[in-house]
Amino acid sequence: MNQERLYRIIVAPVISEKSTGLGDQNQMVLKVLPDANKKEIAAAVEKIFKLRVKRVQVANVRGKTKRFGRILGKQNDWKKAYVCLEPGQEFDFHNIEV
Repeated sequence: MNQERLYRIIVAPVISEKSTGLGDQNQMVLKVLPDANKKEIAAAVEKIFKLRVKRVQVANVRGKTKRFGRILGKQNDWKKAYVCLEPGQEFDFHNIEV
């Protein structure tokens, strides 16, 4: 895997009520590139955040249909990754340094 690609795979964290609840179960939810696979996502999390990954599950999210007056538009489709961390690994998105 290309090192440059690993840094581009993770787009953003998904902050929602469900993802906050999963944080208590040692899981994180990330928005990733649509063409990323599970092995690439696991390698990216291990390289960037220095965490050990136990399991990765992915879901393709369909973009919502939006209305602009009389014109119908559509948001882009995207991919969501549920990353389960090994026991003893903790991560907090609020205290991250860039």
